[in-house]
Amino acid sequence: MEEKVLDIINKHNKALTYEEILEKLTDDEIPMLPDVLSKLIKELKIRYTNKGKYAKFDDKSQKIGVFAANKKGFGFVIIDGEDKDYYVSRENVGEAINGDEVVIKVLDESRHEAAVLRVNKRNLSDILVGEFYKRDGKNYLKLDDDKLNIIVEIPDEYAKGAVTGHKVVVKVENNVTKSNYYQGKIIRILGHKDDPGVDILSIAARYQISDIFPEGVLEELKNIPDEVSSSELNGRRDLTSEVIFTIDGDDTKDIDDAISIKKLENGNYLLGVHIADVSHYVKEGTVLGDEAYARGTSSYLANTVIPMLPHKLSNGICSLNPNVIRLTISCVMEIDDSGKLVNSDIFESYIKSRKQMTYKNVNKILNENIIPEGYAEFTDDLRLMAELSKIIRKRKLEKGYIDFDVPEPKIITDENGKAIDIQKRVQDTGENLIEDFMIMANETVASTISYMDLPFIYRVHGLPDEDKIKNFMHFINILGYKVHANMRNITPKVIQNILGQLKDKKEYNILSSMLLRSMQKAIYDNVNIGHFGLASKFYTHFTSPIRRFPDLTVHRLLRTYLFNHNIDSQIIDYYNSTLPEVAKHSSEREMAATQCERDVDDMKMAEYMEAHIGEVYNGIISTVTNYGIYVELPNLVEGMIKIDELEDDYYFYDESTFSLVGKHSKKRYMLGDSIKITVDSVLKEKGLINFKPYKKGDKDGNIKQEGKI
Repeated sequence: MEEKVLDIINKHNKALTYEEILEKLTDDEIPMLPDVLSKLIKELKIRYTNKGKYAKFDDKSQKIGVFAANKKGFGFVIIDGEDKDYYVSRENVGEAINGDEVVIKVLDESRHEAAVLRVNKRNLSDILVGEFYKRDGKNYLKLDDDKLNIIVEIPDEYAKGAVTGHKVVVKVENNVTKSNYYQGKIIRILGHKDDPGVDILSIAARYQISDIFPEGVLEELKNIPDEVSSSELNGRRDLTSEVIFTIDGDDTKDIDDAISIKKLENGNYLLGVHIADVSHYVKEGTVLGDEAYARGTSSYLANTVIPMLPHKLSNGICSLNPNVIRLTISCVMEIDDSGKLVNSDIFESYIKSRKQMTYKNVNKILNENIIPEGYAEFTDDLRLMAELSKIIRKRKLEKGYIDFDVPEPKIITDENGKAIDIQKRVQDTGENLIEDFMIMANETVASTISYMDLPFIYRVHGLPDEDKIKNFMHFINILGYKVHANMRNITPKVIQNILGQLKDKKEYNILSSMLLRSMQKAIYDNVNIGHFGLASKFYTHFTSPIRRFPDLTVHRLLRTYLFNHNIDSQIIDYYNSTLPEVAKHSSEREMAATQCERDVDDMKMAEYMEAHIGEVYNGIISTVTNYGIYVELPNLVEGMIKIDELEDDYYFYDESTFSLVGKHSKKRYMLGDSIKITVDSVLKEKGLINFKPYKKGDKDGNIKQEGKI
């Protein structure tokens, strides 16, 4: 119908009236015409003239895109298929808010400036989070997301007794006027803004991550046992006599995976990866299963964990706690001395973990030959595991496995959740060992089902965009580094080689992060294209079903195909129709959780730096923009020096060298430069830290080069 109407209009050199278009339609098509015309106008395929007629759209200065707002009032419009975004000044934003699909008119093509003509589609979430306040006898919501230039009023009958200062979750009910004025009702009071933990819950709520479970889930939990019964062991392989244990962080309570190892007579290794059988308890078609799907993943937010599954499952019957029987799905792999998989077996099992080990203690054994109390009987197995891990890692690297080695912050909090320290996360021998074994198991499971040619959910990572990699290479050339790479055939080995040539450069951490950002993001998909970053042809997520829904889905598929041998056409049709949406939703929830975790880290870093305002530190320039420079401190805290804080000269942005240059002094600020800064101000709620250039007389802070302040 759309194509037909478009064809009717485009065939004529003159504009057509509504009646003239009607004459060319069938009786069945006529009722659809108003909606079709409206849609074609919105999509800039036709135009509505001043004389009330419909004509070809021939204004190339108008385009459709998505508006990305800046909290200062201006924004950018992202046009699909175009490399550069269009800048929209505060005066030209109109009624557009962050995320809206808009029609713009290009004002200056050379400078990529535009004005918003109209909002095509409002992408405002109906759930908003903010601070409740009263003004002139009415109730309002001060939005946490300051990119949304809207007013939300809360009528008294929907205020739920909230008082000024309460952080609340509000459901938008209606748009009161044609302007950006809305009404809503409070659906949850999170607590007062100064209460411990409310800061994290407020950020989580913005991403629709909730720390409470619905009543229906709590009801179904009553039917979940606290201990494994003997009847549940039927048909499973008994591994309780095997030496199996877990290795996790000091404070881990949701333990997904356990491991075991043996050296075979033929010299090969027998590696066992035993994963909590969550699918035994969390079934399809239950409220519990639906809630796990809706959440998609657990979220780890500073000192707070918001689990995908209730604690009775995540920390209880599903967690592979020591000295208790737990149901598992085991992937046992025979691996030769080159790291190649020789044979594998995937089956239902039950285990009794011998010990809950920590990375810290395992690293003492493997790195320092110090045996902590209670570990002596496991040292031989741990050393054999370390031996195998090195072999697997060597093979991975030979295939092209890319280790970006980007440092991550770990926020240390007190009993009230206040940030008291920031450290770099450790990735040592024990952490690498578990990573190597889990990747091996994930590849084994993925290849097993792929070879059976059955519907499945994969973890995929596409080829990088060639232009983005070329831009990165251009940038490092500007920095003065000569890096050789085959840009005609970008493989994992090429990216690995680029990183290797940059490894000894002072800006390595920043450059590694930049290269990582130029890559595609790994997602879930029912179509396997391989995993570029791991240089793997087949990859999935099997090893964390307590905290990731795709892993739980993989377990359900294994049970259907391998254990119940159900591969009839009805099952295949069902999974072919449902898995694409499971993959898409899981990717979306993963992205939401990741962004939430970043926002919480930013907020907690800002909270930590509140105690260091006025202090001086040495940092490194991590980003240069036309409005200022970002500086990273040794503990990974990043702050901004606004361009107007550079008072010794007038600075302009030199796009050819990605630097700020002084007009008179020619002084240059470039990525990777060392710089001494003073902490100027902090906006905790926004996760923003402002620096200014050091001036003589500013007091030194107590910075430590290992990454702590």
